[in-house]
Amino acid sequence: MKKASLTLIQTFFVVAQDGSFSAAARKLNMSYQSAANHVRRLEQLIGERLVKSDQGAKTVALTERGSSLYRLLQPELETMLARLSFIVDKERPVIRIGLPQAYFYYLLPSILSAFYRIHPDVEVLAYERDTILSDLIKDGSLDVCMSERYFGDEVVPQHLICSFHLTLVYPRAWGAPPRPTDIAAWGKDRPFITYEPGQTLRNLALDFLKHDDREPHIAVSTSGCSSVKRCVKEGLGFAIIPSWCNDTQDKDIASVSLESALPKIPIYFGEASFLNANPYVQTLRRLCSEMIIARIDRRWPAPISLAS
Repeated sequence: MKKASLTLIQTFFVVAQDGSFSAAARKLNMSYQSAANHVRRLEQLIGERLVKSDQGAKTVALTERGSSLYRLLQPELETMLARLSFIVDKERPVIRIGLPQAYFYYLLPSILSAFYRIHPDVEVLAYERDTILSDLIKDGSLDVCMSERYFGDEVVPQHLICSFHLTLVYPRAWGAPPRPTDIAAWGKDRPFITYEPGQTLRNLALDFLKHDDREPHIAVSTSGCSSVKRCVKEGLGFAIIPSWCNDTQDKDIASVSLESALPKIPIYFGEASFLNANPYVQTLRRLCSEMIIARIDRRWPAPISLAS
């Protein structure tokens, strides 16, 4: 079979999506006859009918083969077309990455410094988000992401970079640190600083701090670790943050490792599946793996291999 052009595939996809040649023609700025011809040409290349339409009918129906092809295209094509349109508008290579605020603040700048030594002409757009990253990749708004969440979505394959421990931080003026096993009781009447609703670390911390079936008193919810730490530094409450955000040299903040009390939190790198072999994405994925591992835990004997 000869290769089908993107134009033919896009026309079929819009016809299938909108249910008519006329609607697709308006959306794609072409004539009714051109839309119909594109679909017929694709059918000739495939060797099977994709669309059924009765004489004079305003709508079309998909054949079994057409429905199968539409389902196959649906997860990827809209994301791909959105990215292509964005690149054409920008007229230069662009990688759009979504990641939690703490990842950007503490980890990404050094990674980007190394990335630009390899790809100096690529623009990186960073969106500081913790939730709906998978949806943003699938609708074409993002290309790659870093997240503690495993999406389980074949359209957004993820690669395990590493895992990290959590740390309790509190104002040093509060006195001696609690034992990890006593933290829930220790914190029940103290103000708690945490992340916005829906964030992974907030949910984990609230479960851990629940005492006598009562959750801790939340004093402040904010977007990321730098804001959380600032509130703790000002004496507004205690918090649970990633160990790599903690500065043991800070004179105003005391800390307790939760390595023995809470499981490690994974970090995943994900991308739109059609970008898996993109050289810029491959470089960024590799640097994230190597440099975040080096930052988080230098005691590890070897880096965790990326999933293929």
